[in-house]
Amino acid sequence: MSPTRNLRLLTPRDAAKVLGISYPTLKQWIYKKKLSTVKTAGGHHRIPESELDKFLHLHSERLPVEERRAHFRQISGRNQLVGRVTEVKVDGLMAQVTLSIGGQRITSIITSDAVRELRLKVGDKAAALVKSTEVMIVRV
Repeated sequence: MSPTRNLRLLTPRDAAKVLGISYPTLKQWIYKKKLSTVKTAGGHHRIPESELDKFLHLHSERLPVEERRAHFRQISGRNQLVGRVTEVKVDGLMAQVTLSIGGQRITSIITSDAVRELRLKVGDKAAALVKSTEVMIVRV
């Protein structure tokens, strides 16, 4: 099974908007193989959403500091990992939300009310906030 079979494919213009970059920049990324694409029967490039995951965090980093702070989520935690919602499962009072962040997956269990309030759905851009007093490292 192809990894792009179940993913939405975006046009280069739409992908550029999602990433907050210009269309010519995105085309250069394609030509330089920085971004993998799928070609249509007519030879047009389409970008799987999963390819955009590794670049989502760059959008806010390009803004001036004043704008970055204005758009920063209003919370004191700084370990915010920006990604794309790949799965939302709601069951009763609880929900399981999975984000794809740089090709990795992180899953959070939150209330179903929070999912409804945030209006989370597959494909949305979201951030995982990691709050802990310890960080453990495991050899992989």
